[in-house]
Amino acid sequence: MPSLAARLADIATLSGEFTLRSGLVADTYFDKYQFEAEPELLAAVAEQMAPLIPADTELLAGLELGGVPVATALSLATGIPTVFVCKKAKEYGTAKLAEGPAIEGRKLTIVEDVVTTGGQVVTSTGDLRERGAVVSTALCVIDREQGGTEAFAAIDLSLVSLFTRTDLETADR
Repeated sequence: MPSLAARLADIATLSGEFTLRSGLVADTYFDKYQFEAEPELLAAVAEQMAPLIPADTELLAGLELGGVPVATALSLATGIPTVFVCKKAKEYGTAKLAEGPAIEGRKLTIVEDVVTTGGQVVTSTGDLRERGAVVSTALCVIDREQGGTEAFAAIDLSLVSLFTRTDLETADR
């Protein structure tokens, strides 16, 4: 059976011209919804990511939208509760930024699908910290190796990735 990296590369790697959230234009795109929509593959991702979660994590913080399925799968695999982090606090209902358990004073690990420059993770980390959460680690499935690690270091946030772009590009298929 092919490695998990090879399986992700096969199902999620698209070639062409793509504008990323960061505004960068890329010739390779990792369509995370392709692996997040496959229960067996998402479960395998969660199984391999679970050991990467810092031991003192109290809550997994899944970022809207792609981080939510990964965080949910990790929660099911580990028993660690999850909060779902909106890009901005809702203006209706509970008007929360993070839906689920209370975050104030608790140790959160950010969960994201693909990190490029890390812009949304940086913004969400700041928003969560403003609300009293303790955030020191972001965990992602794929690091595109385009500046996320450096952006996170600038705000005292560590990036831990299951795979890098290089891993997927060099996976035996």
